Amino acid sequence: MIRDLSDLLSAHYGPLMTGMERKSLLKHLVIFREDSKEEEKKHKRQLYNLSHIGGLDGTICEMRDLIEMAFGIKSRLSSSEPAQNEHGPVSRGLLLYGVSGVGKTMLVNALATHYQCHVVRLNSSEVFSKFYGESESNVSRQFMEVFDVHPKPAIVIVEELHNLCPKNTSTDIVKRISQHFLNLLDSLHGSARGNRAIVIGTTDSTDSINPLLRRGGRLDYEFELPVPDAIARAAILERILSRHNQQLSAEEVQAVARVTHGYVGADLENLVSKAASLAKAAMIDESALMTATHHVKASAMREIMIECPNVQWSDIGGQDELKLKLRQIIEWPIHHPELFTRLGIKPPRGLLMFGPPGCSKTMIAKAIATESRINFLSIKGSELFSMWVGESERAVRDLFRRARQVAPSIIFFDEIDAIGGERSADTGSSVKERVLAQLLTEMDGVSTLKDVRIVAATNRPDLIDRALMRPGRLDRIVYVRLPDELARREIFRIKLRAIPTADDVDVEELVRRTAGCSGSEIEAICQEAALRGLESSFNVESIVWSHFEHALAVVRPRTSPGLLRLYEEYLKQHQ
Repeated sequence: MIRDLSDLLSAHYGPLMTGMERKSLLKHLVIFREDSKEEEKKHKRQLYNLSHIGGLDGTICEMRDLIEMAFGIKSRLSSSEPAQNEHGPVSRGLLLYGVSGVGKTMLVNALATHYQCHVVRLNSSEVFSKFYGESESNVSRQFMEVFDVHPKPAIVIVEELHNLCPKNTSTDIVKRISQHFLNLLDSLHGSARGNRAIVIGTTDSTDSINPLLRRGGRLDYEFELPVPDAIARAAILERILSRHNQQLSAEEVQAVARVTHGYVGADLENLVSKAASLAKAAMIDESALMTATHHVKASAMREIMIECPNVQWSDIGGQDELKLKLRQIIEWPIHHPELFTRLGIKPPRGLLMFGPPGCSKTMIAKAIATESRINFLSIKGSELFSMWVGESERAVRDLFRRARQVAPSIIFFDEIDAIGGERSADTGSSVKERVLAQLLTEMDGVSTLKDVRIVAATNRPDLIDRALMRPGRLDRIVYVRLPDELARREIFRIKLRAIPTADDVDVEELVRRTAGCSGSEIEAICQEAALRGLESSFNVESIVWSHFEHALAVVRPRTSPGLLRLYEEYLKQHQ
């Protein structure tokens, strides 16, 4: 940019200007350009006001009270007599935290616009310098604007506080900046100007910032901006849609809000923008918004959500009684909470599915999440372990934190016996023991697990620690049996839909000869028969009975009678 300006000046004014004059004009042009960019940013910030924010009325009310106490006013800035605080020193610092996109920056900008106060923005990206001492000077230069003579109260906005004052760091420059910022915070309390100023910091998580920031006299009050629930999402959607050409009733907006579990404000903005691009007509309607939900996912889910296939109940053969039981345990408490409240029923928190390998336990868990449109977080027990001390326990905490943020949700632990195995007296310090202890702590609800259901699957229930099976944890047990004759017939019908078969293929004979086979073994028989047909000829048009005869000889039942007896005994003990 500078090079282009210099060339332009030389080409048009070269004969009329000296080198010093050209440099001076160039400097003023660059400064004007930077000032214009800053004015543009300021204009964008002032576009937001409190009327644009939905679902945070309680938080806004509390923050306004604290800000007005810090400014020494009751209701308006023009008050000539400052309101006296009768309860001791007022707070000079607030901390906003919540997942990315939840609306922290928007809320702070809206508050600054509402009060029309002097705003000082401390941007961590503009602080760090390669020269010794200059980083601290940059912090001071921006922060000390608070102490300038100014008729208005001031708000110091520190975004991404975890970059400026991280919790753990071995870098000398970051340590110096962090300590310098703490000293500047303390200086607010000893100055006249500080009595009409307040610092508002934002971060994604309180665990990522220096704990010294949270001491009394610094950032005294903390406000979590939670992932909005259905009511808050409806309020946010109404405000976003008011700025678009749309034709939605209040009922339609609420219907969209009910299916956008885990969406934050930024996600809902993206959802409406996507719906606008998908809308066939000029108006955004409910259909366009519902279609957009397949393209825009909850940002809180992106880090750990494992993409699973779109599994429907119709993809799982048989097991009708089991499907109904799972709906009662998982779906009903979430979609009909008023019924449980009316009858005083406490919904079950966890469910354990056990049975032979290959009996669709994982598919069943995915199907119930798909059918009920509940967020699905899936993880294998072994994936939680880490070689670093404390990382495995942190992974468990983060998993449950994410599940709470995007509730209603299902946490599915596949192979739960990998982390929930029976403990012994001499292994209390092992990683497995610590992970299990953390899992039990999370399940007991130190932080509430409202609308979070835990589903676990195993083929060795006898190895699971008894503490996991106590009431309030995995308090429901479901035995996923080998498919009976009706279920095997349904599985063959589903699997053979994609395989062309000849008229001599007798499905009833296949059902009879696969007694004792699991669902995955039946699928393997169908695949082996199709592969045998392909081996016989690349031009094969359909799979004949002889191909299935070969498959039946190759794929044999692998579930032993002893294992089935173990399952029956376990079921009797826990019924």
